[in-house]
Amino acid sequence: QVRVVESGGGSVQTGGSLRLSCAASRYAGCSYDMSWYRQAPGKEREFVSRIDSLSSTSYADSVKGRFTISQDNAKNTVYLEMNSLRPEDTAMYYCRAALFGRYCPFHIRNDYWGQGTQVTVSS
Repeated sequence: QVRVVESGGGSVQTGGSLRLSCAASRYAGCSYDMSWYRQAPGKEREFVSRIDSLSSTSYADSVKGRFTISQDNAKNTVYLEMNSLRPEDTAMYYCRAALFGRYCPFHIRNDYWGQGTQVTVSS
C-alpha cells in the first residue's frame, strides 16, 4: 500500500507563512501526481494546488501568487509554501498522491490521501 503523510500545519496570524510537507511512500515503477486540497468546517473539500510527474504546476485562483508547490523527487516529498496567509485559508489541508504509469502495477494505480494537517490563520 502507499502511505501519504502530511506535516507542517499550525497556527499563524494574518500575513504569516507556513510550509506544509507531504511524503508518499515509493512504489517501484509508478509515477506520481501530487495535489493539495483543503476543507474548511462546513464546506466541501476544494483543490489548492497540483504538481505532476513532469513538475508542471497549477493553483486555485484563491492562492495564486501566495502559495508555491514544489517537490523533491529523491525524497518523494511535496511541499506547499504558503505566504501572506489569510483567515479564509483556515482549513484542514490534505495531500493526494495519484499513482499511475505503464510499469505501475495495476492494483496500485489509485489515489491515496493523507490524514490532513490543520492550518489556522487568525486575524
